[in-house]
Amino acid sequence: MSTLSFRDTDIPAPNPIWDMVGAHHLVSFVYEIGREKIKEFARAVHDDHPAHVDDETGRELGHGGIIAPVTFISVLGTAVLPELFANLLIGYGLGDILHSDQQIVLHRPIGVGDIISSDLCLESFRQSSGSDIMVTANDMTDQFGEPVATTKTTFVARTGVRADDGGIGDMLDGIMRRGG
Repeated sequence: MSTLSFRDTDIPAPNPIWDMVGAHHLVSFVYEIGREKIKEFARAVHDDHPAHVDDETGRELGHGGIIAPVTFISVLGTAVLPELFANLLIGYGLGDILHSDQQIVLHRPIGVGDIISSDLCLESFRQSSGSDIMVTANDMTDQFGEPVATTKTTFVARTGVRADDGGIGDMLDGIMRRGG
C-alpha cells in the first residue's frame, strides 16, 4: 500500500475511484423476465406462494399473471456485476470485496414479459480503518421507462490490497453468471 506521511501518521494514498463518485453507467443489455425463470427461481428459493407459478392467482392479486418472488431482484443484480466492476468499481473484482449491505426498494412486482434496464451509479467512496467502502445504486426500469426497483449495495475492500486469489475470483465470477 502506498502512503503519504503527514505528521508521523500514515495516510492511505488517494484512490482514483474517488473521481468516479457520481458517475453512471447504463448497462449494455436488458434482461427479459421469462415465465420459466420465475418458476425456476421460486422453486430454488423454496418460495411456494402460488402467485409465482399460477397465472390465475397472480391475476386475483391484481397483476397480469405470475409475479417473481421479491428476492428475484438478486438475479438482476448478479447479471450486472461484470459491467459494475468494468465501468465503476475499476480495479476491484469479486475476489477483492465483501458485500456488506443491501437495500432494496421494489416499486412494483416483477412480472413475465418485463424487460429490465439498469442504470448503475457509484454513489460514494470513502476510506476508513484500512478499508475502501463503496456504495453503488442500481435503478432498474421496465421497457416503458417506469421504475421497477432501486437497490443500494455497500462493498468493502482492504485499502490498497488486491487479492491474488489463485483464480478463485474468476471461478466465482463464472459460477454466479452461469445460466444467466
